[in-house]
Amino acid sequence: MPADQRGRQARGGPRRPTAADGIVVVDKPAGWTSHDVVARLRGLAGTRKVGHAGTLDPMATGVLVVGVGRATRLLTYLVGADKEYAATIRLGAATVTDDAEGEVVAAVGAAGVTPAQVEAGVRALTGAITQVPSAVSAIKVDGQRAYARVRAGEQVELAGRPVTVSRFDVLDVRAASSPGPDGTVVAVLDVDVVVECSSGTYVRALARDLGDGLEVGGHLTALRRTRVGRFALAGARTLDELSAEPDDVPLPVLALADAARATFPVRDVTPDEAHALGQGRRIPALAGAGDDAGGEGAGAASHTPTGTVAAIDPDGVLVALLEPAGENLRPVVVFAPA
Repeated sequence: MPADQRGRQARGGPRRPTAADGIVVVDKPAGWTSHDVVARLRGLAGTRKVGHAGTLDPMATGVLVVGVGRATRLLTYLVGADKEYAATIRLGAATVTDDAEGEVVAAVGAAGVTPAQVEAGVRALTGAITQVPSAVSAIKVDGQRAYARVRAGEQVELAGRPVTVSRFDVLDVRAASSPGPDGTVVAVLDVDVVVECSSGTYVRALARDLGDGLEVGGHLTALRRTRVGRFALAGARTLDELSAEPDDVPLPVLALADAARATFPVRDVTPDEAHALGQGRRIPALAGAGDDAGGEGAGAASHTPTGTVAAIDPDGVLVALLEPAGENLRPVVVFAPA
């Protein structure tokens, strides 16, 4: 869909009732940027306070976690969550962007590559690795996006960074054909894979590196994100489905507390502790510890937390996000007032 048409859709029609603070898991369609999806959700949610956790390229589809209202304050934490993808890698041809949207710059074919060699190449890219992002990534170089420098004709070389590929499984290998830079058709291999990886991992860079390791070149032809943290496709809705919601009712969202429970360990807090957190004060790390805990935090963690924790009060309301501070927990994001 053209961008101007998407913009008209986002701006057109009566303003919807403002949605509650929460998360919407969108199944992003191909051809839309992540910003396009946010613009559309602003219209559907009746508020401009909408953001997303982790960009998907226009070519890619699948899980895009969108925050509405105060849930945008959770997105910083969701960006760093591990992710899962289903992808197709084409071996035997390389492109300038490491995906199908870029110009083919070399096509030597992959007729001599065996499935066993593909498996070995995949194993070499599994685990803790150092990955050089694609030159057309959104990483900033001297204050400017790398892809902008490439489009301006600059030669961009990015530094390698540590990432973890916890799963890189080959599902299918099949013969195909692809035109080279001179129009000559070469025999290539299309490899369907599943990738689970840490935040900051570029699947198209995996495609490039797999092809380079096999000395035939490679690029990504399809990418579908199937999971971000614990938010999966099973709970995602398409833009068409969201747009079909009645105009006179607020857009349904996953409530703040439920989104927090899906993302962080939970520290159940007493009313007194919730009040203290609302004032920016610390509480004991363990439920029932300290003079004012009141022993009402049953069910909370039985050991001192080591990372971010969601504080939820007896009414099921998300009070704050907490981080360890010695034997206490300090609020780093407060959602409920004192």
